[in-house]
Amino acid sequence: MLYDAYEVQKSLLAGASRMAGLGAGWMANPANPFSYSSMGPVVAAGLDVFAHASAPRGKPEFGIHETVVDGKSVAVDEDILVRKPFGNLKHFRTANIESGEKLLIVAPMSGHYATLLRGTVERMLPGHDVYITDWADAKCVPLSDGSFDLDDYVDYLIEFCQAISKQAGGARPHMLAVCQPSVPAFAAAALMNLHKDPATPKTLTMMGGPIDTRQAPTAVNTLATERPHAWFQQNVIATVPYLYPGAGRKVYPGFMQLAGFMTMNLGNHMMSHWEMFKHLVVGDEESADKTREFYDEYRSVCDMDAAFYLQTIDVVFQRHLLPKGEYEHKGEIVDPHAITDTALLAIEGEMDDISGLGQTKAALDLATNLKASKKKYYMAEGAGHYGIFNGGKWREKIAPVVEDFIAANS
Repeated sequence: MLYDAYEVQKSLLAGASRMAGLGAGWMANPANPFSYSSMGPVVAAGLDVFAHASAPRGKPEFGIHETVVDGKSVAVDEDILVRKPFGNLKHFRTANIESGEKLLIVAPMSGHYATLLRGTVERMLPGHDVYITDWADAKCVPLSDGSFDLDDYVDYLIEFCQAISKQAGGARPHMLAVCQPSVPAFAAAALMNLHKDPATPKTLTMMGGPIDTRQAPTAVNTLATERPHAWFQQNVIATVPYLYPGAGRKVYPGFMQLAGFMTMNLGNHMMSHWEMFKHLVVGDEESADKTREFYDEYRSVCDMDAAFYLQTIDVVFQRHLLPKGEYEHKGEIVDPHAITDTALLAIEGEMDDISGLGQTKAALDLATNLKASKKKYYMAEGAGHYGIFNGGKWREKIAPVVEDFIAANS
């Protein structure tokens, strides 16, 4: 019923959005005498903001067609190297340029599409051969393809590393995990080190990840621990309606994840839309477009398979099995002590309100058999959660740290 009610609301808002968009256009049309009045721009701006806020959104495109290498514009093509039911391995190929180190960027499966990391990819492209995990929207995956849990996530990462290595003639890739996938990426690295897999990542960079959420717990962590596991099963899991390919699948809906994130910083989101309204009133379309672009991405959400969501809540946020040394992958203990051949970089944002300071750094302490020279920690001053992988601080201060670390361990 929850999902059905949401679909009804979405349909109603989609119609209202189209009507508001038409109204905004008419109010700003030079042929409309009212557009020259003092209230014309105000009404047009208000309708425009509402139309944008209530519009339905699908999966965005990466839209990366070129990059700049040594001052020259270079074409970029997108390929799919590995296709899987719950996610593909996407490759950004740069034309006529000798490829740099292989870098697998692991996007979070946390309600947003991998395109949330568009800025991460763009910044790393000039010096690296970049791949990314392009996760599927669970509501579009047929039930016949089975379920997807945290163990499957780890298996996908191992298979992706092996595919990259095979394509590169045996070269070992580097891995960069943003937020939530720090845990499965760390587990994959530990297992590959343990089994001496020839595709074991040379480096693993973890950015704002919940390795040990007992350190500086945030509101997100508190929410996950103050309620029993059964509460999440009963209150946040929904069934995909019949209008989608994944009809009947149990999922944690993306719209619920988005609602949670929006509620956490509701005041900031309201101010952003107020500023957008003021920019539109005075005709500052460029500033308004920046807000539009951010929310076009931020409000594009997808569903997670219930098995993955519930196992993550249990293993990572409630029982803290990884830092306790009790995390099992398909019956095999994930031993951080096995990591001896993958250099580790932990990056945290000083102002991160999702993964608190110390949660990602904990990975360095867990890998007790890894040489100190292969461990590095960086705290990005003034950076919030999204600032550590997007925006000016990422491009100018954090990315160079990642690049230097990869170069030093290549």
